[in-house]
Amino acid sequence: MALLTCKNLKLGYDSTVVVEDLSFTVNAGDYLCIVGENGSGKTTLMKTILGLHHPISGSITVGDGLGLNQIGYLPQQTAVQRDFPATVWEIVMSGCRSRCGARPFYNKDDKQHATKYISRMGLDDIKNRCYRELSGGQQQRVLLARALCAMQTLLLLDEPVSGLDPSVTEDMYKLIYDLNKDDGITIIMISHDINAAIKYADHILHIGDTVFFGTKDEYCGSKTGFRIR
Repeated sequence: MALLTCKNLKLGYDSTVVVEDLSFTVNAGDYLCIVGENGSGKTTLMKTILGLHHPISGSITVGDGLGLNQIGYLPQQTAVQRDFPATVWEIVMSGCRSRCGARPFYNKDDKQHATKYISRMGLDDIKNRCYRELSGGQQQRVLLARALCAMQTLLLLDEPVSGLDPSVTEDMYKLIYDLNKDDGITIIMISHDINAAIKYADHILHIGDTVFFGTKDEYCGSKTGFRIR
């Protein structure tokens, strides 16, 4: 069943077109990796899916009763965010705000939800520590737990391994893969790492001088995939 359908999208900002003729579908359980050169429109596309930007033309349709406030999102982290003075528990709990509706306080279910993903990310031993005291890899796990608290079935990740060392990067890729395969979470991830995209994702959307969308096997056999690798 299609969770997300994009048809004939033209995207840009300040009257500048970044990418056009963009069509693809994401079904429940898919792991889609968005790749392409810097400035090709990957982050613009993700923000448009989230409703933070409007497409110049074309359409984005969400299905299966999925609301925009039910999509988890892990953006690229800024230097200011890395120094945020809050505990791991507080940051992960803040991901439940979209579940609260008009309620001013978190309830028992919200706290159980946060506890679940703190454990899922292996953060039980540091849940009371200050976020800014953590390593880069630990911080990304905290932010991923927060995004998981906000989502129902769809998780959007923008360069989730940026700035991490190779061993931590591999651990993060494996964790995201497990969330897709074991937990059934639909993943859309932006990555600059073509080889990791081919290794872990099942569908590839390449944005650049040419646009490609298909399975990773189709991508590897295409002129676009062969040329890039």
